Amino acid sequence: MQMKGSSTIPEDVKHILLLQLGDIGDVVLSLPCLRALREQFPQARLMVAVREKAKELIEDCPWADGVIAIGSEKRSFLQELICQKRFFSYVKGYHFDLSINLRLGDRSALLPFLGGIRQRISFFDPEGRLWRNRLSTHLNNLEYKTDQYVGDYYLSLLEAYNIKPTDPRPRMEVPMGRIIEADSLFSGAGIPSKEPLVVLQPFSLWRYKEWTTANYIELVRRIKTDFGFPVLIVGAAEEKNRASSIAEGCGPGVYNLTGRTSIGLLSAVLKRSSLFIGVDSAGMHIAAAVGTPTVTIFGPSSPVSWAPRGSGHRVVQSRLPCVPCRQKGCAGSEQSRCLEELPVSEVMAAVASQLGNLSQQVVYTS
Repeated sequence: MQMKGSSTIPEDVKHILLLQLGDIGDVVLSLPCLRALREQFPQARLMVAVREKAKELIEDCPWADGVIAIGSEKRSFLQELICQKRFFSYVKGYHFDLSINLRLGDRSALLPFLGGIRQRISFFDPEGRLWRNRLSTHLNNLEYKTDQYVGDYYLSLLEAYNIKPTDPRPRMEVPMGRIIEADSLFSGAGIPSKEPLVVLQPFSLWRYKEWTTANYIELVRRIKTDFGFPVLIVGAAEEKNRASSIAEGCGPGVYNLTGRTSIGLLSAVLKRSSLFIGVDSAGMHIAAAVGTPTVTIFGPSSPVSWAPRGSGHRVVQSRLPCVPCRQKGCAGSEQSRCLEELPVSEVMAAVASQLGNLSQQVVYTS
């Protein structure tokens, strides 16, 4: 149901801003929207506004002409006013004809309005009746359903204007420069990159989505014993000590790369790898988008909403009757019983299935 504005977009639109100020996974799931806009408006200048941490994903994307990165630096009130004035003047300088906002929230509603963009498309926000909804010229009442894939939800906003991609799956192109950078990282770390590589991302922005360190250690030991493939641990710099506990508990053949890969370089590391193992996090989305098979450990969140689609991806989740509760841990406690009690054997079965297929391919081609 469209609530305000025309149901069509003029074909002569020349300057478009797509806004996705969510987390990195949200940006990856929005790539089909970006591709659809490029296909619909091949001659337009197409920019994307994302958080600073996702900037490299758009810089490396062949469908975008540029990125507007939104920082999160803390400033004094006066400094913030000065910064915001400069920022909105900067946005106005692009002379955008159209903005498409994939998120609800204050900043993504204000940016197109204060940036002087004439046509402003967004989802209707049930909590934005006081002022946020009034900042858009085109509102679309497309309520998110709990059994809906988030990527499809983002696409629904474009589909309301008859804009559809040729491929609705998130896809990422990894530039050759990034691949060379990944190979250099492997060489410097002594990683035998000619062997099949397994990447493990054990951590998340949210602790209630994480498995236990002891379970990760047991899982990696089993992978090494049964298959002998090198295991690379990836993550943010602040997770390095936690990752070291896993690596040290597993012995040789495990490489701690936490804090050593920017988000752009991570996409290349995952592209050069044969399997991604992790929790519901950015790495899962990037791995699937670059074509690497995945095994994802899910806790309270819903695989229907977030898990990669396709036969190359496996999900492991507890069969407790409360799963998925979609809460921040049990009763909001930040601790998830469904993950604490998830046995290593169940995760290893999914990993073995994926790596077993890989081993057969390696034997066949050798």
